[in-house]
Amino acid sequence: MGKFFESEMVKDELTKINQLQQEIYSTTMSFPNMSRVDKLEHIDKLTELLEKQKVMYARLSLSDDPEAKDLLETLKSSIVLMGFPPNMDMNSFFDNVYKTVQTLRVSIDK
Repeated sequence: MGKFFESEMVKDELTKINQLQQEIYSTTMSFPNMSRVDKLEHIDKLTELLEKQKVMYARLSLSDDPEAKDLLETLKSSIVLMGFPPNMDMNSFFDNVYKTVQTLRVSIDK
C-alpha cells in the first residue's frame, strides 16, 4: 500500500466515508416513505458524504503516490459510467451533485 493510504488521517476519513455510504445505501430505497425529519437527516448525511468525498478527491489530486493516482483515475472513470461526460471536471461533478441534493432538500417542504 502506498504512503498516501498509510496516513492515519486518510485511513480515518476513508473509514468515515465508507460508514456514511453504508448508512445512506441501506436507507435509500425507503426514502419515499420516510418522515420529513428522517428525510432531512438522510439529506444531511448525503451532504456530509459529498463534502468528505470532495476533500478526499482534493487530497488524491495533490498526492504523488502511485496508488492515489490510480484511485483518482478510477474515480474519474466511474463518473463516466454514471452518464457524465469523460472530460467532466470532478469539482463540477461534486457541485452538480450537491445542487441536486439541495434541490431534494427544498422539495421535501413542497
